[in-house]
Amino acid sequence: MSEECNHDCSACGEAGCGERVQQELVSKLNPLSNIKHVIGVVSGKGGVGKSLVTSLLAVSTARHGYHTGILDADITGPSIPKIFGVKGEVRATSAGAYPVKTSGGIDIVSINLFLEHDTDPVIWRGPILSNIVKQFWTDMIWNNVDYLFIDMPPGTGDVPLTVFQSIKVDGIVVVTSPQELVSMIVGKAVKMAELMDVPVLGLVENMSYFECPDCGKKHKIFGDSHIDEVANQYHLPVLARIPMEPKLAASCDAGQIETFEGDWLNDAVKVLQKMPDRKDNRTGAEEFGM
Repeated sequence: MSEECNHDCSACGEAGCGERVQQELVSKLNPLSNIKHVIGVVSGKGGVGKSLVTSLLAVSTARHGYHTGILDADITGPSIPKIFGVKGEVRATSAGAYPVKTSGGIDIVSINLFLEHDTDPVIWRGPILSNIVKQFWTDMIWNNVDYLFIDMPPGTGDVPLTVFQSIKVDGIVVVTSPQELVSMIVGKAVKMAELMDVPVLGLVENMSYFECPDCGKKHKIFGDSHIDEVANQYHLPVLARIPMEPKLAASCDAGQIETFEGDWLNDAVKVLQKMPDRKDNRTGAEEFGM
């Protein structure tokens, strides 16, 4: 590549320089890590339940016999440790640090596991937040993880961009809720994934309805759903419709998400099971030529 690049690859004679730049942005795994699939859970805005969906995906996949993990990339609003009732410190060694395991064996890393108090605020600017997320990928030892789910922060800013550029994400799940406004925002997440050349696996609608425990009737608290319209617009499958379930909310508050009862994510798990293993670029030792 010439010293002064004008971003016109046809003019400088350096074939494939743009591709090499993209490759240079990718952060390498710890040599002791092995991850078969990396799934991002995203939305174009906050408050739709990405952390809940991430947790349910990890638990549901684990129930099918897979070793799962969660990388909590929502640095300023981490909630994964609370949902799983995980406390304690990340164990660090000279070779790297190990995620904290939940009672069900799910590996978790979150900034809240590094704070003295889980209510301490993280008041950092974008570049620092992005570097922390990259360290969760490069410095942690993810031992034989079948599915690593990344709980993304809302929007399409610094941290989501860092994840897409630094981590070779195999696919994303987009979370939405029934309101038309949120469905419109979903389009931003889908289009960002397309621009970053990341496959969109499908849509999950959270807070889809409330089922009366007495009569069994489903009530649409937020009005009629628009997820089918969005799915048809972007030619995507609807992976799940998660209801407003008080027992599920209570499980999250109590840190017992692994005890929830519900099969809402079964179709999503089936989609994940069909994904081919990507051991070629998910094994840290291979990335370092070991």
